[in-house]
Amino acid sequence: MAHNNNKFGTRLGLIAATVGSAVGLGNIWRFPAETQANGGAAFLLVYVACVLVLGIPVMLAEFSLGRGGQSDAAGVFRRFSPRSKWWITGGLAIVASYMIICFYMVVSGWTLEYLWQSLTGGLYESTQAASDAALEKDFAARMQEYICGTEGPLLCTYIMIVINIGVLLLGVRKGIEKVSNILMPLLFVLLLIFAAVACTLPGAGDGVRFFLSPDFSKITPGVFVNALGQAFFSLSLGMGILITYSAYYPHNVNLGKTAVTVSLLDLAVAMLMGFIIFPSITSFGLTDAQLEGTTLVFVTLPEVFVHLGATQFWSILFFLSLLVAALTSTISISEVSVRFIQDRFHKGRTAATLIVMLPLFVLSGICTLSFGALKDWTVCSLSIFDLLDTVATNYMLPVVSILTCLYIGWFAPPTLLKDQLTNHGTVRARLYPTVRFILRYIAPALILIVLLSAIF
Repeated sequence: MAHNNNKFGTRLGLIAATVGSAVGLGNIWRFPAETQANGGAAFLLVYVACVLVLGIPVMLAEFSLGRGGQSDAAGVFRRFSPRSKWWITGGLAIVASYMIICFYMVVSGWTLEYLWQSLTGGLYESTQAASDAALEKDFAARMQEYICGTEGPLLCTYIMIVINIGVLLLGVRKGIEKVSNILMPLLFVLLLIFAAVACTLPGAGDGVRFFLSPDFSKITPGVFVNALGQAFFSLSLGMGILITYSAYYPHNVNLGKTAVTVSLLDLAVAMLMGFIIFPSITSFGLTDAQLEGTTLVFVTLPEVFVHLGATQFWSILFFLSLLVAALTSTISISEVSVRFIQDRFHKGRTAATLIVMLPLFVLSGICTLSFGALKDWTVCSLSIFDLLDTVATNYMLPVVSILTCLYIGWFAPPTLLKDQLTNHGTVRARLYPTVRFILRYIAPALILIVLLSAIF
C-alpha cells in the first residue's frame, strides 16, 4: 500500500513525474527517425491521431488500475481479481520494464559520454574545417570509439546507475517528484531554444514543410502500424510505469485531465524534436543522412552543430537535454520493479532499490560490452542489447497493452473504470462511454495488428 508520504505532493509534481516517464528517448531518439522513414507529415498526422484517440484511453486504463489498486503492476490485478491469473499481465509488464532498463541504462551512459566529450571539446577536435564527408566519417569513428570501447562506456553506464539509485533511495516525493520538477521544465526550455534556432536557419522552410505538409498518398497501412507503435512506446504504455506512478496519485486528481495533459506535453516534445531536426538537416544539406537512432544523435546532429557556430555550446545544450530525458525515463522504469519488490516481498525502500539496481552493474554491463568485447555473444543473430530491445518493445509491450485493455473492458470490476474517471461520482467524465468502447473493441484489435506486423 502507498502511504501518504509516498504520494506525489502537488499536481505539478505528479504531472512532471508522469510526463518525465513518458517523455524520454522514445521522443528524442526514435521519433525523428520514424517520421523520416514514414513520409514526414503523413506519419506525424497519423501519430497525433493515435496518441489522442488510442493512447489516452489506454493511459486511462492504466491510471485506473494503479490508483484504484494502490499496489504494484502485478498487485493491482491480484487485488481486483484475486482468484484469477490476470496478475500475469502485470508480471509481464514488470519483466518487460526490467529488460528495457538493462539496455536503456546503456544508452543513458552513451549520452553522458557525449555530454562529457562536448564539455571537454573532445568531440570536436580537428573538425571545424573539415568537409561534410570528412565530418560524417570522423563522427562515425568517434561514435564507434565512445560506444564500442570498454572502460569509457562501462564507467558512464555505472555512473548513470548510481545516479538512479540516489534518486530512487530518496523516495517518491523527495526523489522522483523533486527531480522531475527540476528536469522537465529544463528539458522544455532547452528544446524550445533549439527549435527557435533551427527554424531561423537559412533554408529551414523546406524541413518545416516536410514535417508539417502531409502528402496523404503516403498514408499506408505500414505507416499506421509504425505510428501506433511509436505512440504507445513514447507514452510508456505496457511497461507498468503508469500503473505504478498512478498508485502515488492523490484520490482527488482528475485522471482524464491528467491523461490529456501528459499526452499533449508528450506530443509537444515530439513536435519540438521535429522542428529541431528537419530544418537543421535541410539547412545544411544533410537530407541524405540516415536518421537512425544512434546515427542521428551521435553523427548527424554533431555535424549540424559544427555548421551552427558556437559548436560546443549547442552540443552541450543538446546532450544535456538528452541526458535529462534519459534520466527521467530510467528512474520511472526502475521504479516499476522497486515498487514490486516493496509490495510483494515486504521490503523497505532501501532494500528494494538495491535488490533491483545492483544486478544492473552486471546486466547493463553485459549490454554495454555487447558492442565491443562481447560482440560475438549473439542469440538468433542479435546482440544481447538488440535481443532485449526487440523482445521487450516489439512483443511484450503490445501483449501487455492488449491484455490490459481486455481486462479493463471485460473482466475488471464493472465500476472500476467509471469510479476512477469520475472520482467516485464527484467529477464529470463525459467521455467514459467512448473510452470504454475503445478499450473493449478498438484498441485491442489495432494493437494486435501492430504485434502481428512485428512477428510477420
